[in-house]
Amino acid sequence: MGKVNLYQVMDQNRSFVDRVIEESGQDIRQCYQCAKCSGGCPGSVAMDYPPNQIIRMLMLGMKEEVLNSKTIWVCMGCSTCTTRCIRDIDVARVMDTLRQEAIKAGYVGKADYVISFNESFLWTVKSFGRLFEPGMAMKNNLKTGNYMKDMQFGLPLMLKGKASMFPHRIKGRKEMKNIFDQTIREGK
Repeated sequence: MGKVNLYQVMDQNRSFVDRVIEESGQDIRQCYQCAKCSGGCPGSVAMDYPPNQIIRMLMLGMKEEVLNSKTIWVCMGCSTCTTRCIRDIDVARVMDTLRQEAIKAGYVGKADYVISFNESFLWTVKSFGRLFEPGMAMKNNLKTGNYMKDMQFGLPLMLKGKASMFPHRIKGRKEMKNIFDQTIREGK
């Protein structure tokens, strides 16, 4: 990371920190840095900074480092950190807000696969009213260029009846589509 002039960084990025606090509804300034969130995080082994360090970096206004971190994309949103927080900070909600901020600001280099997976998942729910795993996997593999990824699992799962080649469509797909369309119109 190198040397950082904290006073300069805090002044430059105060509006960003305030926006994250407002958008997430979480006052990160209440964090004691006890690291209970990081100690319980099942994804911390794959993160470049544990959750408590992301919160601290955010408190210090280190916008570039936070939005460029792998941590915000590795976070699974399982809320283990939130449950463990002694200050009742919803760390998972902060991570979600940081992902949204990273997308708005164009910091998605480390997130291409995460965004592709999310879009593929939502496409299947919008199209069929529920998750259709083989369809989601195929769409995601096409989007990421990993055409044969996980191919060896498909046939055995289908032969055992664990996956279907065709989606099960629910009643009320039109209502589901309307929910998606309304969400897009409202910009959420």
